[in-house]
Amino acid sequence: MSVPQKFRAIGDFHEYYSGHRTAPYLTLFVGGNHEASSHLHELFYGGWVAPRIYYLGAANVLRFGDLRIAGLSGIWKGYNYNKPHFERVPYAADDVRSIYHVREMDVRKLLLVKQQVDVGISHDWPRGIEWHGNYKALFRKKDLFEADSKAGTLGSLAAKYVMDRLRPPHWFAAHLHCKFAATVDYDKVSSTAPRSEARPNDTPSFGPNGFAKEDEIDVGLGDNSLTLAPKTGPSIPIKNDDEIELDMDDEFAAEPTTAPSPAPDPANSGATTVSQDSRVTTDIRSQLPASFARPAHVIAPGLPLPPGITNRTTRFLALDKCLPNRKFLQILEIEPLSQSEPASPFKLFYDPEWLAILRVFASHDPHQPSPSNQSEEVYQPLIAEQRLWVEEHLLKQGKMQIPENFERTAPVYDGRDIRSVGQQQPDEYTNPQTTAFCELLQIPNHFHSSTQEREGRKAKKEAQIQAEAGVSKGRSGGWGRGRRGGRGGRFNGRGGQ
Repeated sequence: MSVPQKFRAIGDFHEYYSGHRTAPYLTLFVGGNHEASSHLHELFYGGWVAPRIYYLGAANVLRFGDLRIAGLSGIWKGYNYNKPHFERVPYAADDVRSIYHVREMDVRKLLLVKQQVDVGISHDWPRGIEWHGNYKALFRKKDLFEADSKAGTLGSLAAKYVMDRLRPPHWFAAHLHCKFAATVDYDKVSSTAPRSEARPNDTPSFGPNGFAKEDEIDVGLGDNSLTLAPKTGPSIPIKNDDEIELDMDDEFAAEPTTAPSPAPDPANSGATTVSQDSRVTTDIRSQLPASFARPAHVIAPGLPLPPGITNRTTRFLALDKCLPNRKFLQILEIEPLSQSEPASPFKLFYDPEWLAILRVFASHDPHQPSPSNQSEEVYQPLIAEQRLWVEEHLLKQGKMQIPENFERTAPVYDGRDIRSVGQQQPDEYTNPQTTAFCELLQIPNHFHSSTQEREGRKAKKEAQIQAEAGVSKGRSGGWGRGRRGGRGGRFNGRGGQ
């Protein structure tokens, strides 16, 4: 769990996990940045973490009665977006933080959904959502949000992509520790690019690839990772001794940006011009292959919309932390857009379209690099084929209800002082729920390993962690990767080396 030692305290979840208490109502949740990530990783496709408490997995679409609910776990960090879920027990210090970063492959699956959903859930706010609500009051309450918002770095691009594709009537999020409501009217929002919101002169600036300029991906030579490069340098974290920091993640230092080239002078249209940012003449540029051309304005991921997604207004709600005198609870009545007569009491059901999408990508191990993204024209016939399989083998045979098959894997909390917890790496378990789900879909279980495989991976990783700790000690005189230096430092990250 990514949380500083001074904030560690045992809550009451272990009582639900052990069975001493039972949640009074069905509870659905997505993962954020202060979870027991190793345990949630066992339930990659979703599953029960305790009776009546269901984790939606890395990404999911399911049904409760007539409500169709989509979920996306994790927070946005652009430098990890295109990476696989490479983190496995035992974890290095960086792994504890990167494991909850949202990944492109999970977003890719959600962007292939063609039918309307009713509810969307993410941990991080969709980027730009603040401009659709009372942003002035928000900035007064959270004064550091304004600069991030105007720079286009507040919130998650991944959540924005998914919300703008699925357009549910309701979207819920958390993460930023305050209550905030907004309404997105998609009839007033451009369908081809991220929106410059309510205030034209103060709004975020987006690059041609759909990323804010501060989140442009930097493909390094010999480095397959992504680098988040804030234009104005690293932000200063909020100093508040009473709250956990919002993400506890590394921030990366600035990279210089170049001024735009001046517009060509029509009077000298025949002359050779020179671009300020590269000093390469346009004559030479014209001789380069097309792959060297500057990226053109592209349609944001998930657009244009398929005919099955018709809702035009999304109501967003984020709530505060669950603490005294904070606005952390609100009761809503939600009417599904498509109504039938589901059996009562309502139960959780798998979603046929989502299961078909999962089967299309089933051969890919999420721990390995993702295959290249294809167009919807490539994916949709494959999904349609798998949809027929789902209907024949699951829907017609009455196997769509999510079984209430919770089983404990990790040991129950034994009452030790919480300050002693975390000194030893957790074990990795094969979760019976994930095994049953993979058997139901007849897909490989990439989250099962033999004892021998786990021991081999553990020995190799522990040697790597020890070697890294030795290097860090030699450089700084202390153990591990400090918060303020080296690759893990908030103020001296990769972009500043």
